[in-house]
Amino acid sequence: MKKLIEERKRLLEELCGLSGMLHGSWVERYSVCSRKNCRCRRGERHGPRCYLVVNENGCQRQKYIPNGLVERARAGVAAYHRAVSIIDRITSINLELIKERKYGNEQ
Repeated sequence: MKKLIEERKRLLEELCGLSGMLHGSWVERYSVCSRKNCRCRRGERHGPRCYLVVNENGCQRQKYIPNGLVERARAGVAAYHRAVSIIDRITSINLELIKERKYGNEQ
């Protein structure tokens, strides 16, 4: 039980370090502009442009990610996925502690 409690503590500390997490889906797309003589009208579209698709009040919204922030935003999406896996593991640990009647009694 002590190992589980120590693991949970480490996971909670790691979770605190994931402040840059972003919950959303990553989308890259090419676009056509409004200029009539632009190369994009001949098939050479602009892009890729990067977006994070998020849910706001039950509606999907695409948030443009500037080129200078693409890597940081991708890391934020990865951090979110890591946070979910940490939460899943903490749940497993807590269920094991409940099973052993040690949940809430640990220090």
